Amino acid sequence: MSKTRIVFVHGMDGYGVAAWPAQHLLAGNYDCLFLKRTGFDAVEPPVATDFEADARIVIDALGEGGHIVAHAQGAIAAVMAAVERPELVKSLILVEPALLSLTAELPATAAYREYVEPLFARSAELSDMAFSAEFRRVTASMAGPGRAGYSPGAAGVVRPVPAESSARIAARIHLQAPQWEAPLHIVPGVPTLVLTGGWEPLYEEIAEYLTTTGAVHRVAPGGHRPHDNPQGAEMISAFVAAQEDALHA
Repeated sequence: MSKTRIVFVHGMDGYGVAAWPAQHLLAGNYDCLFLKRTGFDAVEPPVATDFEADARIVIDALGEGGHIVAHAQGAIAAVMAAVERPELVKSLILVEPALLSLTAELPATAAYREYVEPLFARSAELSDMAFSAEFRRVTASMAGPGRAGYSPGAAGVVRPVPAESSARIAARIHLQAPQWEAPLHIVPGVPTLVLTGGWEPLYEEIAEYLTTTGAVHRVAPGGHRPHDNPQGAEMISAFVAAQEDALHA
């Protein structure tokens, strides 16, 4: 009997297996695929965000169907894939999801965009290193005292892949599209868990919005990466197991 598939979609802080250090053990019970989105590669040059291509990567990885676990910006591709092919998605687990398109009119999202958008407006004038440094500065300053390194929205510059140069990482950050430009819609009828770290109003606002569409919201320690925390990791594995039990009941 083949194992149930779980597709993992990373954010900005690493990609592939390296982005999911606490989820490796799930491979003992599930067919786990740890994806690389467009522009995330240790050899090929970084390229600009392509939301549609990322969604296609997720759909192709699902094969005949499975669960999706996505972090931060990776949640955009996950939701787009689930909207396009809901019959393939057994459940959707969104960790600190950067789904700003869905909450554009809400206060925390509007404030974030107002604060960060001027940087994207000046993007063409800045070098990769200058843009990256300014991006880190403005997002860290929004995070508040003691939270530097966990940046809202595209945050994810917390744990870059160690083998990559600072120039490559800066080029990738510079090429990322603002999350509020993603063409998102509500996912119809897919069991959804939203996991947040309880530290940043932007993500809590997005999570609470998703609960109005039927999602379950849970909070675990760990800042922008609550899935690295044992409590958060257990919430993910328990949700997947519960959906599997429900499907086979």
